[in-house]
Amino acid sequence: MPTFPQTHRMKAPAAFDRAYARRKSAADGVLVVYAVENGLPHPRLGCSVSRKAGGAVVRNRVKRLYREAFRLEQGQLPAGVDLVLIPRAGGPPTLAAVRASLVALARQAARKLGPPKGAV
Repeated sequence: MPTFPQTHRMKAPAAFDRAYARRKSAADGVLVVYAVENGLPHPRLGCSVSRKAGGAVVRNRVKRLYREAFRLEQGQLPAGVDLVLIPRAGGPPTLAAVRASLVALARQAARKLGPPKGAV
């Protein structure tokens, strides 16, 4: 069973700013995914849940749901990419919906980044 170590988390505000500035994203009815290269051999996750989503309890529940989906699907996600997840308006999604959206949208956003540096 895969784990979710600290090295797989985005924490610095500069990392989030880099992802937003790169402007490569994909979205569906469940979430929006921003992607940016990170130069690491694994993907990293960042969650951005605004107050529009609800109170602290609701926001933290959404973040836990995203972290669990990332933990379970990290083998299917593109390597070397930072992913920032933003929820879409509506009620909290199910884990199955987030897992499916995360994999599809992460691949879409990573394709928009182009080939990895050093690849020929």
